[in-house]
Amino acid sequence: MQPLIHPKFLKHFKGFCSSPEVIMLFVYMKGRFSLSYRDLEEMASIRGASIDHSTLQRWIVGFSYLIDLQVRKYKKPVNHSWRMDETYIKLKGRWVYLYRAVDSRGETIEFLLRNHRDGIAAKAFFRKAFRYNILPSKVTIDKSGSNISALASANDNLPKDNQILVHQIKYLNNLIEQDHRFIKKRVNPMLGFKSFNSARATISGIENIHMIKKGQIIGANDSNSSTFENFRTLMLMG
Repeated sequence: MQPLIHPKFLKHFKGFCSSPEVIMLFVYMKGRFSLSYRDLEEMASIRGASIDHSTLQRWIVGFSYLIDLQVRKYKKPVNHSWRMDETYIKLKGRWVYLYRAVDSRGETIEFLLRNHRDGIAAKAFFRKAFRYNILPSKVTIDKSGSNISALASANDNLPKDNQILVHQIKYLNNLIEQDHRFIKKRVNPMLGFKSFNSARATISGIENIHMIKKGQIIGANDSNSSTFENFRTLMLMG
């Protein structure tokens, strides 16, 4: 198999029997396609490899963060007009909340999984989004009081000329609601997560592969290249 990751990452795979290329290929497939761990186990067996579904799960949880590191390093800047919303993810029979935002072109800005849907969670999401992206000029949200409060708190710390304009116009948020569907399509075959850490790591892989598919990565968005080719290009970047 051709190299799939930069040599700088090899230290993370010490002690594993399978090669880094095999491990990262399955991490990619989990994020890219609507496959359960049993599906991945069967796909491995077709190729003559015996990989238990629990091992595959550990790989996804343990190595999705490597994709996140590369995406954050090479992601293109988003624009100043954001759409923010939350969606629901099942964890041990209860709902947890995935905060997400896209810009006016539909490009992913940020995501954050939280146990609760409240002001603390909304503030945490915006802190993370502001840390990794340019400050927006306006944000469109739903009628959630916690989101309004979080943005009001952010504006309190900004000069008057740089404060964020808050819109509460439902039809403008259709873009983010449509984008939720991609994530839910990947998550639904799992029939719920068993732990918060597993959910967070798996969703990180799904979200980052989604960004690669959208062409949001600098130097890895050739229109003639497949999502996998762009993924490979990204993971080989120094």
